[in-house]
Amino acid sequence: RGVGTSSNGAGALGAKINLSTNEVNKEKYLEFNNSFGSFNTWKNTLKVGSGLLAKHFLIDARVSRISSDGYIDRAASNLKSLYFSAAYINDKSSLRFNIISGKEKTYQAWNGVPQSYLDSDRTYNSSGTEKPGTPYANETDNYIQTHYQLFYNHKINNAISYNVDAFLTRGKGYYEEYKADQSFADYYLPDIINGTDTITATDLIRRLWLDNYFYGSIFSVQYHKNKTQLTVGGGLTQYDGKHYDIVTWAQQGFPDNYKYFNAPAYKSDLNLYAKLMQSLGANLTGFLDVQGHFIKYKIDGFDDNPDVTIDKKYVFFNPKAGISYNKDNYQAYLSFSVASKEPNRDDFEAGITQIPKPETLYDVELGMGKREAKYSYGVTFYYMYYHNQLVNTGKINDVGAYTRTNTPESYRAGIELQGMTVLRRWINLSGNISLSRNKIKYFTEYIDDYDNGSQKENIYHNSDISFSPGIVGAASINLVPLKNGEISFQSKYVGRQFLDNTSHVSRSVSPYFLENVKFSYTILKKIFKNVNFVFQVNNVFNNLYESSGYTYNYISGGNLAVENYYFPMAGTNFMAAINIRL
Repeated sequence: RGVGTSSNGAGALGAKINLSTNEVNKEKYLEFNNSFGSFNTWKNTLKVGSGLLAKHFLIDARVSRISSDGYIDRAASNLKSLYFSAAYINDKSSLRFNIISGKEKTYQAWNGVPQSYLDSDRTYNSSGTEKPGTPYANETDNYIQTHYQLFYNHKINNAISYNVDAFLTRGKGYYEEYKADQSFADYYLPDIINGTDTITATDLIRRLWLDNYFYGSIFSVQYHKNKTQLTVGGGLTQYDGKHYDIVTWAQQGFPDNYKYFNAPAYKSDLNLYAKLMQSLGANLTGFLDVQGHFIKYKIDGFDDNPDVTIDKKYVFFNPKAGISYNKDNYQAYLSFSVASKEPNRDDFEAGITQIPKPETLYDVELGMGKREAKYSYGVTFYYMYYHNQLVNTGKINDVGAYTRTNTPESYRAGIELQGMTVLRRWINLSGNISLSRNKIKYFTEYIDDYDNGSQKENIYHNSDISFSPGIVGAASINLVPLKNGEISFQSKYVGRQFLDNTSHVSRSVSPYFLENVKFSYTILKKIFKNVNFVFQVNNVFNNLYESSGYTYNYISGGNLAVENYYFPMAGTNFMAAINIRL
């Protein structure tokens, strides 16, 4: 949560996750991981590593498969992935090439379950039901993405080093759907004249495609001597994306594999930064981070609005500064950061006259804590002020689409607490809790008025930001009743989440509490390095809860209609695993 320093990437508005794929495994290994659980869920993984060959070479590989029938009706999934890495290392340099690829086929389940169905049919899935009779069997999402990465690191001397990385991400896929009673005019085709009859619509099957390339380079130079550490770097990336739609079958009136929409989009992104970390004494360190971010969008039309074209440039300056204190296992820090974010592709569909403004985040944080072998604790205070945050208001723009709208002022303020203690050799406790206020200072809601063919406006002050619970907490009790065995009791609580920005309880996700229990035992043998058995029961008390959802409201017959759709989670379920490492 927060902004993050420039050395972690170009920047994000609110949160960031970093993944490490360049670990050095100098010992050879072979590992099998196999899991089976509720809803016919399978996970199988094979990992192998060569260890250090001829003192300089490394090869690591992994293949994985996940499949499940799913909790929601027909929500089956089949995912496969591959990781391959080859590296050369010596005392001053390393060169590594990675291939990471994944393929998925998942039956669509993103429509949610109507609120009125939650008590009687929690696993209902409307996807595919436009087809007469049984639901359409191939109402699926299909996508494959492959990452090619080349990393080079070199140490010039004890003070100066640099790294340069080149990458290509190739993605291609589509989702397929059965659509009933589709107008020929919506697909730019004429009606069918059959004698005295005019046929204006037909059933069809269509595929909505993404076909994209994302490529570029990331680079940095590091200087580290005495009390000074300076990093200068950046990244240059290019996104080339094709968006096109094809009708693969129709009852009548369509040519074979008819392409009715084709709108490419391009995004260029350059960021340059300099980050200085300076020791200010025996226990005090300060940092200053300045970043320039340059973005160019070019979009040639949208699905519903092919004539809307965008050619837009953005320039952002994102400074960050902080100071930290470390002594006798105590830590404390204070930081201030700025992040800016351009609108998303869909936001531009508003048209030339209603292009939204960029968002800006100002983030102030104060943290302190202590870490010892048998206990640790920490507390963080934060205030995140947003200028022109993009939120959903229900407003229809000048091309008839619902898009996000800038709200001038909003904020997130809170406190995060975390702690851990080892009470005895056989028991330890850990937990964390976040308490926050997440508010929009001034918000205008727009509701479709079908009676008058217009929209009604409602004004709110200090309303809650959607999907931002004021309380999130977790706790774990870990027991070690015998050598190499552990029992963990894991609890999680999520407070109320509002489906829109109006703070109406009738449009919200109720708070929920979960309890999971995990048993694990490891056998150490000479043939195997270890064999690990895991059995986990999730949602032990079979709580019926929903994790998310969405809402649509309108006025009809003089009354306000509120239609909520939710994503129900499974009741009590289990997962068992056997992990073998040679």
